[in-house]
Amino acid sequence: MTIRLHDETRERAIASIKTYFEERFEEEIGGLQAQMLLDFFLEELAPSIYNRAVADAQKFIQGQVIDIDATCFEPEFGYWKKGKR
Repeated sequence: MTIRLHDETRERAIASIKTYFEERFEEEIGGLQAQMLLDFFLEELAPSIYNRAVADAQKFIQGQVIDIDATCFEPEFGYWKKGKR
């Protein structure tokens, strides 16, 4: 699965990479260099981050499903147990 960014997000990421290099390394990099670095990150690192996020979401949802009996349970046929009417 290739992770793709919306065009606006991609442009903002490229601008952010360029700013990072200017502020951290006092070096200007071109748009093509920033784009290639972003592409590398998306191909090499993003799948690990994505997979971790999916695993975290699964763990959270499974925890909620396990607790559904306690959260969404109503005793049945309790009218007569409450006392004489």
